Amino acid sequence: MLSIYNTLSKRKEIFKPLDGNKVRMYVCGMTVYDFCHIGHGRSMVAFDVVSRWLRHSGYDLTYVRNITDIDDKIIQRARDNGEPFAALTERMIAAMHEDEARLNILPPDLEPRATEHIAGMHAMIQTLIDKDYAYAPGNGDVYYRVGKFAGYGKLSRKKIEDLRIGARIEVDEAKQDPLDFVLWKGVKPGEPSWSSPWGEGRPGWHIECSVMSTCCLGETFDIHGGGNDLEFPHHENEIAQSEAATGKPYAATWMHGGMIRINGEKMSKSLNNFFTIRDVLAVYQPEVVRYLLVSCLYRSPINYSEDSLKEAKAALERFYQALRGLPVVALDVADSVGADYVARFTQAMDDDFNTPQACAVLFDMVREINRLRGSEPSAAAALAARLKGLGGLLGVLQLEPDAFLQSSAEGQVDAAAVEALIAARLQARSEKNWAEADRLRDQLSALGVVLDDGKGGTTWRLAE
Repeated sequence: MLSIYNTLSKRKEIFKPLDGNKVRMYVCGMTVYDFCHIGHGRSMVAFDVVSRWLRHSGYDLTYVRNITDIDDKIIQRARDNGEPFAALTERMIAAMHEDEARLNILPPDLEPRATEHIAGMHAMIQTLIDKDYAYAPGNGDVYYRVGKFAGYGKLSRKKIEDLRIGARIEVDEAKQDPLDFVLWKGVKPGEPSWSSPWGEGRPGWHIECSVMSTCCLGETFDIHGGGNDLEFPHHENEIAQSEAATGKPYAATWMHGGMIRINGEKMSKSLNNFFTIRDVLAVYQPEVVRYLLVSCLYRSPINYSEDSLKEAKAALERFYQALRGLPVVALDVADSVGADYVARFTQAMDDDFNTPQACAVLFDMVREINRLRGSEPSAAAALAARLKGLGGLLGVLQLEPDAFLQSSAEGQVDAAAVEALIAARLQARSEKNWAEADRLRDQLSALGVVLDDGKGGTTWRLAE
């Protein structure tokens, strides 16, 4: 049975959908003012694996991941660029989708945009005002009354009295309490705005997700996910405003992904260690980056470094070397090949999506494939098919072995030229012209080609 670590209860729980076999999952997506960074990639890959496993396990999943296409950063970046905010967001959404495709991230079922749900935000805000959970001080803003919600802090385990220490109200704010947060922002000169019952303005960040999630999935749904940097205040505020508005529990299970650390430090532009997905994919193959991201438990931090990427590449090379040269075998759904490995893989994934342990099972399969390759090639080929199938549940091992081993981030080399040099080297070796053979090997090495001489001949791959 699948168990998931629930941030709300701070423990692993047996997962039981709220409605039969249907699973409704909402994940906080990107604020599209710039290219996605590697931390965004980590979250997207993590919940892509979650969605793949839920579907593989037989659940009828509806996966929603929103787009925040209006906020302070978007407005400022559009102003800096001298372009309309909608032009900026359209460009960044297209770039995000390109990055996702390169990392083999499947699209969510629904991808609502904040600007498409303004009317729903007005309705929820008015409900909160009617229930005295929100107030409009008359300056165009609307605030949520944090002190009225008895459950505030239940996700993050923060106490209102502790939060009030050191909190303050800005001079130009009309808050009744420094902890109150904005639901609707009155318009400022030069900013995009929408008409509302409280005047021209735009939504606050927190109300956007409450409205998009409940609109797409209902007032109570199964899983809410996002990075652990969103636990407070964003997710805490979502719970407060949603449950106050509906009178019902908001999300049953909360999942939070770990952060990316760069060489052991927090990723930050000020530390000059900030990398977009595009920066990384200019140097490393997409599957190398994806494997690094799935090789660590989704809720643990990942240390992103040259060494960790090299380790990920070396791991994939072992997998693809095991798959290389074996005939493609189609396995029936009921085929029992590798049943013990499948059981162990399933046990790992059912234990809070334990991808590190699942990857360890795949390595055990590689060792068995290599053992069988010489003596029982048909058994090796069947197990290789099973390896490829399990790898697909993590979004890896779906390339042709040579397509991975003979390519780099810059693309494939001239395979015909490499093969010609290898043939010339083999001819020199057959003539015992060792000096010429060594010269040709050095020439291939200079091209970044690594040769593997074996009983079946010479194969090659590219070094990073």
